[in-house]
Amino acid sequence: MRIEQIIEKALKDGYLTPLMESEVGRLCDTASELSIEEYMALDKLMGALLSGEVVTVARKQFINVMEELVLSEAIDQVTKIEDKSDRFLEVGDIAAYALNRLPPLYATTEKGAQYQRKRAKQDLMDLINHQVKDAIAKYLERPHFGADRQAIRKQTSKDLMGQISNMLEGCAPGFEPKPQRSNGLHGLR
Repeated sequence: MRIEQIIEKALKDGYLTPLMESEVGRLCDTASELSIEEYMALDKLMGALLSGEVVTVARKQFINVMEELVLSEAIDQVTKIEDKSDRFLEVGDIAAYALNRLPPLYATTEKGAQYQRKRAKQDLMDLINHQVKDAIAKYLERPHFGADRQAIRKQTSKDLMGQISNMLEGCAPGFEPKPQRSNGLHGLR
């Protein structure tokens, strides 16, 4: 969106959201020079903000208590596994997998967060524990790509069979056996 469009929407709605504010800021920062129309739109927005015709929507801090609980459980379970083996597990991947399968528990105050923590510990810890275990199992099942992993090469052949051959060679290098050199003794036994 252009600056004028964002400001027009703010004037129409009567609200300037944090996203709109940051987008206008980004556009102003990246522009080498603002046009007269952009300056006029910004001036109109400033007047509307000062008069109260447009109000800013405050940035609200949200706390997702579920993130705290899942991360704590994931760290506990991962630490136990890593202590018993030489395997490194990515806690962030495991927590994200589990969080995608659990309900969020948002709060806007610390008192609300305490309530959500208490409720979750009473009602949801078994589910959290299960989802983290499942996330670890999925993480351990995924294929390990070592240093020999190669990106699929860009296609240069124009014929279909050549493209397919190049793709297969990129996906499975060395799969087809190389032709053996002849020792010149064909047909002799």
